[in-house]
Amino acid sequence: MKTLRALPLLLLWLALPAVASDHTPPAVQPATAFAAVEVHDDEKVAIAAEPYDTREKTAIFRVDYLGHGVLPIRIIVTNNGDRPINLSEARIFFYTGEGEKIQAAEPEDVERLMTRREREGAKIPMPAPLPKIKLKGKGTNKDIEADFKTFEYQALAVEPHTTRAGFLFYDLSGVDHPLRGATLHLRRLRNADGKDLFSFEIPFDKYLESKSSRMN
Repeated sequence: MKTLRALPLLLLWLALPAVASDHTPPAVQPATAFAAVEVHDDEKVAIAAEPYDTREKTAIFRVDYLGHGVLPIRIIVTNNGDRPINLSEARIFFYTGEGEKIQAAEPEDVERLMTRREREGAKIPMPAPLPKIKLKGKGTNKDIEADFKTFEYQALAVEPHTTRAGFLFYDLSGVDHPLRGATLHLRRLRNADGKDLFSFEIPFDKYLESKSSRMN
């Protein structure tokens, strides 16, 4: 009888939506599987940028980045060529719709931002369409460093016929609707001969359009 009474609770638990709690990076897919992607057919390289701008997506992290105005962006690099490409000197900048250039944050940058915002008690503009929310407890330095160690993009090279992926974190706390009209610029990517590849400029409007179509 105890087993039968427990059955409805078990079924209810199984029916609940899965929430990422083991802090594991998402499975790697080719860059062309994402909406915001730029493909260089001649160079046989595709790079995508996937913003993590919803609570469901950011459940994989230990820290509430969105709640503090920090937007995680997953970078996916696919090398379809026969020789490796070198990202050891790559420059990856977020450009707002107004043209402001923002570089990726380091763990100490995120910690300083969270400490300052908690002290001010401010509300942070969230990536649309999320509403503004009151800040909650900030992540600890240990949590932030653990997230960067687990998720940050670290591949200095992408081998032939391989995809590498990881996250960069951008402080967009002072930007309203940060993805609208924004682009991600990647420069100083090199082929095996040390020659620069053409720059990549990935528009986030592609992501917003795809996201909007999924919601309709």
